[in-house]
Amino acid sequence: MLGLKLPTDPRWVNIVESNIDEILTDHAWCEQKAATNALSMVVNNPNYTELVTELIKLAKEELEHFEMVHNLIKSRGGVLGLERKDDYVGQLYKFMQKGGSRLSSLVDRLLFSAMIEARSCERFRVLSENINDKELAKFYRDLMISEAGHYTLFIGFARQYGNGIDIDKRWKEWLEYEASIITNYGKKETIHG
Repeated sequence: MLGLKLPTDPRWVNIVESNIDEILTDHAWCEQKAATNALSMVVNNPNYTELVTELIKLAKEELEHFEMVHNLIKSRGGVLGLERKDDYVGQLYKFMQKGGSRLSSLVDRLLFSAMIEARSCERFRVLSENINDKELAKFYRDLMISEAGHYTLFIGFARQYGNGIDIDKRWKEWLEYEASIITNYGKKETIHG
């Protein structure tokens, strides 16, 4: 369904298990950034009523996930920790088309967002199927389902608003680009790292 070209090596979970505190902190900040991304799109595209409505719901859900991860960290005796830089997302951001019309910028931002959600969904699946901690396995299984819905939302809006833009072609370009950079990741105890 997601179309990702390269799957995450399940051995990545061994790295994650060596530092659960780090992945949880990184994950919490990923959820916060996802909420911020949704709100940023609202600010920049207020004339798309349906998009605004759905992105407000999405931002709330992402903040709920942020709170869920924070609560999980606290229940394990940890603290949130400082925000982490996400190099993977930074590299994806560089691929977004610059210039062009507001509509083409919106569509590419939607595809950028769909790509992040797709990889997050895939990573959550790998965690849910391979991590030894049963509580975390269930936690990531539940979040995987949510991330799949976010991916679908972003792709759906790209198709809805992308009149005159070959969405399938551009999505294939995103998938190829993501495949070219993901080989540099999967070596750290972070969601995308």
